[in-house]
Amino acid sequence: MFDGLSSRLQATVKKLKGQARLTEDNIQEALREVRMALLEADVALPVVREFIAEVRAKAVGKEVISSLTPGQALVKVVHDELVRVMGGENAGLNLASQPPAVVLVAGLQGAGKTTSIGKLARLLRERQKKKVAVVSCDVYRPAAIQQLETLAGQVEVQFYPSDAGERPEAIARRAVDRARREGIEVLLVDTAGRLHVDEAMMAEIQTLHRAIEPIETLFVVDAMTGQDAANTARAFGEALPLTGVVLTKADGDARGGAALSVRRITGVPIKFMGMGERSEALEPFHPERVVSRILGMGDVLTLVEEATRQVDQDKAAKLARKLKRGRGFDFNDLRDQLTQMQNMGGIGSLLEKLPGAGKLSDAVKSQASDREIRRMMAVIGSMTEQERRNPELIKGSRKRRIAGGSGCQIQDVNRLLKQHTQMSKAMKKFSKGGAAKMMRSLGGRMGGLGGPGPGGFPFR
Repeated sequence: MFDGLSSRLQATVKKLKGQARLTEDNIQEALREVRMALLEADVALPVVREFIAEVRAKAVGKEVISSLTPGQALVKVVHDELVRVMGGENAGLNLASQPPAVVLVAGLQGAGKTTSIGKLARLLRERQKKKVAVVSCDVYRPAAIQQLETLAGQVEVQFYPSDAGERPEAIARRAVDRARREGIEVLLVDTAGRLHVDEAMMAEIQTLHRAIEPIETLFVVDAMTGQDAANTARAFGEALPLTGVVLTKADGDARGGAALSVRRITGVPIKFMGMGERSEALEPFHPERVVSRILGMGDVLTLVEEATRQVDQDKAAKLARKLKRGRGFDFNDLRDQLTQMQNMGGIGSLLEKLPGAGKLSDAVKSQASDREIRRMMAVIGSMTEQERRNPELIKGSRKRRIAGGSGCQIQDVNRLLKQHTQMSKAMKKFSKGGAAKMMRSLGGRMGGLGGPGPGGFPFR
């Protein structure tokens, strides 16, 4: 997100070297670049004007302390203002009510309401250990009820059936009564969307809201709709007492203007951000962390949290014991590592959270793709169990068979064997206490995150 803003800032701060303080004259060009980047990111014009005015007021006359350059001082001001505009700090769901805590989810058709409910249900069940149920009040969209039932099964939460011939408020009331009887802690209520905002839609959802009095009313908006997201947010904010926003498809939006516009226009916090299609791809929205990503500073906290949740600790301990005993790192081990990387969102998601990864060249980014991971998994899947445990067996005819079975070329098999050899050597160093040396080696291959080093990307 905000690729343009990040690159423009990095280019303009270089022009502020040698200045003792930030003045109206020496930051004028930098602010012009920031303004253009925000507009290109599809941030609403009133939000851009207010943002630039606030940055100018806080930056002009600011003394540059000895540990900072003027460019860094301006970035600090921009950073703090972005955090403020996005809400300051994470705002979680308010579930402090007599069970069930009812959460109403609203938004336009196609914004991702139903999918987001499935993701949110999984998050509440797994991370907060809540007993969750879902119900669909969308009696218009074909197969909407069946879709939610399927998602509920996938994320292992209770599904309450409904019928397209019923009135939405009747469905919701019945679901609340049942949830109360069954000891459900959180009830997520899906609502009908429309292709555009209209009076009938708003009247219906207002009636539904009055019928169940939810403790949380979440507005789901597609991050890729840009300024249209702001207009839709305004309409929903006027019709409903919104308590939070769920920003979907944020992983597919390089501009990210909706994140700034929606928060400013609705006046309610962005609580969650959808970062992919997988049921676990919903992140609590932390303004400070998102802004750090925007400015190329990475997001190590989120990366650590994801690793703690997704990495199989038992397998990691088993691999460590295996390496200490001197047994080799085989293709079964490599497949486990690749699977856990995919569970954390893939290479693209990992790179986005690493400090300085924005400086990687396009060549390195293209190599560090999930397509390459899938190709590696296919090659490993085409091996026999004996070959996975004993990579040294893989010679001429075996290579041809593995390549044919995986739909790849022999060159792909050779490359994977070379990568495995490199990783085996690195793992041996790690098991013997050479972790620091290994990290320096990998850092050299990645060119210090500033471009491709002599060895290229370690997985390529």
